[in-house]
Amino acid sequence: MIAGLFSAGLRRAALLLLVSSAALPAATHRVVFDQAETEVRWNRNEFHPPLPADWSGYEYLVLELRASSPQRFYLSLYGGGGVQSRQIHPLAGVWIRAAIPLVYFRQPNRAGFDMASVSKIPRDSFWMSTGGTYGPLNAVDAIGLRMQAPLNRPVIELRSARLSKQDPGSTVLGHKPVVDEFGQWIPADWPEKLKSLNQARAQWQREEAALSPGGFGYCRFGGYSGTKRQATGFFRVEQVDGRWWFIDPDGHQFFSTASNGIVSSGQDARFESRQDYFRQLPPPQAAGSFYTWNLLRRFQDQFPARWIDLTFRRMDAWGLNTIGNWSDHRLWDAHRKAYVVNLEGWGMNSGYLGLPDVYSPDFAVTVDRAAAAQCAPRKSDPYLLGYFIANEPPWPGRESLVVDTILDGPPSPIQKAVRAFLAAGDTPERRRQFIERAFERFLSVVNRAVRRHDPNHLNLGLRFGGVPPEWMLRASHSFDVCSLNVYATEADPKVLQRIHQVSGRPILIGEFHFGVPGRGLAAGLVQVRDQAERGVAYRYYVERAASFPAFVGVSWFQWIDQPVTGRGDGENYNIGFVDVTDRPYTELITAIGITHQRLYDVHAGNTPPFDRPPSAY
Repeated sequence: MIAGLFSAGLRRAALLLLVSSAALPAATHRVVFDQAETEVRWNRNEFHPPLPADWSGYEYLVLELRASSPQRFYLSLYGGGGVQSRQIHPLAGVWIRAAIPLVYFRQPNRAGFDMASVSKIPRDSFWMSTGGTYGPLNAVDAIGLRMQAPLNRPVIELRSARLSKQDPGSTVLGHKPVVDEFGQWIPADWPEKLKSLNQARAQWQREEAALSPGGFGYCRFGGYSGTKRQATGFFRVEQVDGRWWFIDPDGHQFFSTASNGIVSSGQDARFESRQDYFRQLPPPQAAGSFYTWNLLRRFQDQFPARWIDLTFRRMDAWGLNTIGNWSDHRLWDAHRKAYVVNLEGWGMNSGYLGLPDVYSPDFAVTVDRAAAAQCAPRKSDPYLLGYFIANEPPWPGRESLVVDTILDGPPSPIQKAVRAFLAAGDTPERRRQFIERAFERFLSVVNRAVRRHDPNHLNLGLRFGGVPPEWMLRASHSFDVCSLNVYATEADPKVLQRIHQVSGRPILIGEFHFGVPGRGLAAGLVQVRDQAERGVAYRYYVERAASFPAFVGVSWFQWIDQPVTGRGDGENYNIGFVDVTDRPYTELITAIGITHQRLYDVHAGNTPPFDRPPSAY
């Protein structure tokens, strides 16, 4: 996922406030972030004991700090005429020990298989980004903390900083547990915080009583019932009066509105080595998920059947016509909404930063078996919108690193191929060309196998992370739809135009979201001021994108807030349509319904899009 916290204008307008630490108490350094962009910087000699300049022999910077807000901040290391910065997302409202691995300042992360897993690493009391500039840490002059668009004047207190050769562990220091029996953050309070199961049951009952289908004009497949094109029995794409649309199996024009991650299992709250963070652990039948535990409380012995029915009732009421990526298979098989499938099994998880060994003689056989297992059983299902063949490959901009990873690994067919290719010259451009050829080979084998085992459904591409380079866009001619994930206040129309011109395909956005730091949760990749502004942001993003003629759909990431203590890679974002207690965010849901009632006319060019951008702070 690609962060887009500010517009370029706000970045240019940001005020950089350098705070002198001379007046700060020696015991604890404290900074209040109250400007559009605020930074505090401390010389290494201002810590007690002073930090050395040469960090070459150390592996961890160990900080003891307390952040009043879960809002991200940047940790910067100054020295040698430059600066290296990494995002830090702390658990908030409690003192934590944060042992920060210095390896991610010295060299790029080679672990992971997509952009999310390559760009961040989890720790038990925080998580951090891994991208930026790299180099030796042998002349560190100062440490800085910086925050952009701070909400509610957040405070960070830093009471110690030291270096360590061993990992002392990262943890919450005192004041445990920090998570209650509903999965909520104990150190924070907010008006909607759940206090009792009786309160939850009353609110759940009120929601169900109020749910009713919205007036979106959808047919059984989610297309606009008042339109009519050729019906083929499956989803396809077509230009109508110069504008691209999905066409549903009955021949109705269809604009996809979806949410990713519509599941009943939530995500593992990462209990290992942190059991004392939790007042109570979910029972075995909840499979490590507080969200599942709350659904069991809600539906009891009628779970999951009632959850499935409620999910469809919510989708009908909110105007969502597509079950997005990584959703529960039982929703697919209910045949009540269109759905998408993210294919896997190509060897990306065990490849080189997500690139499988496409030169292996076994690659085509592996791909064909995976395509047969996943596609053949669904080739006759009219509710299947199409397939994504991969998710956010991290190769763009990392081509040389991918090649290094291949060359440094054990002997393999792809290593032999890259050595032969680079024998004619080893330059950054030659390395990029090798990755381009490997990517084209990957697409050729995978696309052919998918089409062989399912000739009926759309190839929705591979969900590029952000805006891919032109060499990847050119390869998108082999898809039916060019899909990308864009985290920003809006999808830039000029960029959409370029993508459409180069790829020649209609465009689907597979991920976007907006969040607010609070409730123990971080804001996500795009921050807005409050819950009402999440609704404003949804309307602005979706309607402006829908007004572009080649645009055919959007999918929010994701249905449920992430666990407050972080999912597997550490993310703990306020990005759900519903919270961990299965209660919808009313302001966001109301705005979603308004926009979805307008989408046909906006995309058809009959109505201008909503035009108020959201506020970040």
